[in-house]
Amino acid sequence: MKPDMFRQPVTILVGLGFPAEVRTVMDAYRHLAEWPASLRDTAHSIALKACNAALRGEIEAETARGLFAAFAEKHDLLAPETKVIAASRRRRDKDPHVR
Repeated sequence: MKPDMFRQPVTILVGLGFPAEVRTVMDAYRHLAEWPASLRDTAHSIALKACNAALRGEIEAETARGLFAAFAEKHDLLAPETKVIAASRRRRDKDPHVR
């Protein structure tokens, strides 16, 4: 495994609510760099600095992942798990009253 790869990706919602997997420190860094300046806060700054440090090899990728995930959670960017979505859809599909 590459040193900047996350053991487990962070799935976030992008655009109009489409899920996207952030698999590497560089992916997380890009997302943070593109975050609008008007919406940047302390969580953004900490996650960005952590990604920068991980890219330089000063901290582990998993540390940066944790801080990126915390940033995503604070800003309601985390996507629900696909298993939960699939289970709720299956239940709805079996209900004869729901189209």
